[in-house]
Amino acid sequence: MNNNIRVGNLFGIPFYVNPSWFLVLGLVTFSYGGQLAYFQELNGVVPWILGFVAAILLFASVLAHELGHSFVAISQGINVKSITLFLFGGLASLEKESDSPLEAFLVAIAGPVVSLLLAAILFIVAFNVAFPAPIEAIIQLLASINLVLGLFNLIPGLPLDGGNILKSLVWKITGNPNKGIIFASRVGQVFGWLAVAVGGLSILGLIQFGNFWTLLIGFFLLQNAGVSAQSAQVQETLNGYTAEDAVIPDSPIVSSELTIREFVNDYVIGKNQWRKFLVVNTEGNLSGVLKVDGLKKVPTSSWTEMTVSEVMEPVKDIITIKSNETLLEVVKMLENDPQQQLTVIGDNGRVLGLLEKNSIIKLLEKDKQAQAA
Repeated sequence: MNNNIRVGNLFGIPFYVNPSWFLVLGLVTFSYGGQLAYFQELNGVVPWILGFVAAILLFASVLAHELGHSFVAISQGINVKSITLFLFGGLASLEKESDSPLEAFLVAIAGPVVSLLLAAILFIVAFNVAFPAPIEAIIQLLASINLVLGLFNLIPGLPLDGGNILKSLVWKITGNPNKGIIFASRVGQVFGWLAVAVGGLSILGLIQFGNFWTLLIGFFLLQNAGVSAQSAQVQETLNGYTAEDAVIPDSPIVSSELTIREFVNDYVIGKNQWRKFLVVNTEGNLSGVLKVDGLKKVPTSSWTEMTVSEVMEPVKDIITIKSNETLLEVVKMLENDPQQQLTVIGDNGRVLGLLEKNSIIKLLEKDKQAQAA
């Protein structure tokens, strides 16, 4: 989990904190504790204790925001792999995307809605219930933080919630989720550059608003929006190809009617690329598997008489895939075992050849070169 520290479960969801979280926890504790020290009724270490409590409640607000996303995702049958708190807030890691633009919208909007509802409740409590001045200050701080958290996340650019909302809208209009991600990522990059510019100018003293945190947030937006755009572009490209497009040229396919002598002469002698061959019948359908090493058990005197069908092994542990499956689906199949080979089968049941990770990479490189030309 990238050095993240697991601290337990929340409603069955693994909960982690990033080491950077402790830095922010310390900064908020000492910063706000110093402000609370101005209250005359607080003595000794009490301001710092209250500052620590305020920092914990601040992150509890971030956690509530992420739980908002998580509960809506769970209601859609999506597993939440983890919730992580880090330097810039929190992240709920979902097992997969929502199945429709509306469901994606609901997951995205849930976090800001929770934050804005908390802000409203806390402001109502702060202005209608009498508390000691330090406690009232903490409540107002939490209300303001939740208000900022809700509104900031509505900025329409990835990786923020507003970007996911924008993505769902573009997905609805175009019917393509990847186009939504690409568009929302580009908008996120615009806001990232804007934040970097504002933060940089403020550090140089050229403008009165913005600070070092604005600069850091800008870089955060740029990095994550860029990754989202790149990932979506790759998925869009993969969606444009089928398994048939990535079949390995001259895949190891032989006819069951060949004699062993013909097979050895044509496919083995002077050729060391393949040690296992797919055997097909006269219709081109998969009949079995022939391993070159297995021929050692057959006397060479019988090679001119025996056919491949007589020495082939039954088909087992062969993973097949339809030729019209998109490469995006193929890549998902290969995620668990990138080294495996898939046998591509055409609509008529004929074996078209083998497909593997390297053949997909070569196809994408060829596509990239064609676009650059």
